[in-house]
Amino acid sequence: MAWIKFRPYAMIFPAILVFSLFFIYPIGYMMYLSMYDWNFVNPVKDFVGLSNFTTLLADEKFLEVLRNTFLYTSLTVSLTICISLLFALWLNKQGTMYGFVQGAIFSPHIISLVSISMLWMWIMDKDYGLLNWFLNLFGISSVAWLTDPNTSLISLVIVAVWKGIGFNTLIFIAGLQSIPRDIYEAASLDNTSKIRTFLHLTIPMLSPTMFFLTIISVINSFQVFETISIMTQGGPINSTNTIVYYIYENGFRFFKIGYASTAGVLLLIIIGLLTIVYFKVLSKKVHYQ
Repeated sequence: MAWIKFRPYAMIFPAILVFSLFFIYPIGYMMYLSMYDWNFVNPVKDFVGLSNFTTLLADEKFLEVLRNTFLYTSLTVSLTICISLLFALWLNKQGTMYGFVQGAIFSPHIISLVSISMLWMWIMDKDYGLLNWFLNLFGISSVAWLTDPNTSLISLVIVAVWKGIGFNTLIFIAGLQSIPRDIYEAASLDNTSKIRTFLHLTIPMLSPTMFFLTIISVINSFQVFETISIMTQGGPINSTNTIVYYIYENGFRFFKIGYASTAGVLLLIIIGLLTIVYFKVLSKKVHYQ
């Protein structure tokens, strides 16, 4: 019967409808608003073409926001991947203790960022924070973690790494357990050192896992918002302002919806270009079993 040909499309239609309604339409409407000067209150939108883009790219504050975003992303992703890999190598064993440590490390991942931000605001308090109390035990003077422009962004990186290590470690452990044991047995028969085994066997076999974790970590880091909104509000002196918080500020504090939409379009372009370059450059170096 003819209707059978359309049966697969009818089955996926609800998913396509939801995806179009909550993903495709908002992106298209954001691109539409980026061409207008609109204050979110006045129903009249003034068409300005591409002038929002030229103004945004010439804005020194936005360029500083971009630098903050790239620095935050590079530090967060690199530290999280490296530390998670070390934890995974340590915890890839059988035993009650290792299972308990895995659960303890993973627990920050399931806690909301709001709760984590409030917790770390207390830990990093200059006068009463637990972190400065620990430093004082070793004779190190207290650090203004969240109020000093030189340390505020690093403080947010510490929070992001602390939260992200658990998830990445669990994925790395799954990747390690999927590596065939006979490969390591062959390496031991050849008297291959542990360092060479790690560099030439473990890392290549883990490349699909690292490829996956790196790309999702980059995307998540570019979209950071909650910790900044709660802990620093983009300060001090714009030192922790990132692109998503910059969009929020212009859209919902200053009511510059067209300008905020322009920044959103640029964020979409940046993430898209980074993803394309990442896949083009590194996808051929991924070793699939």
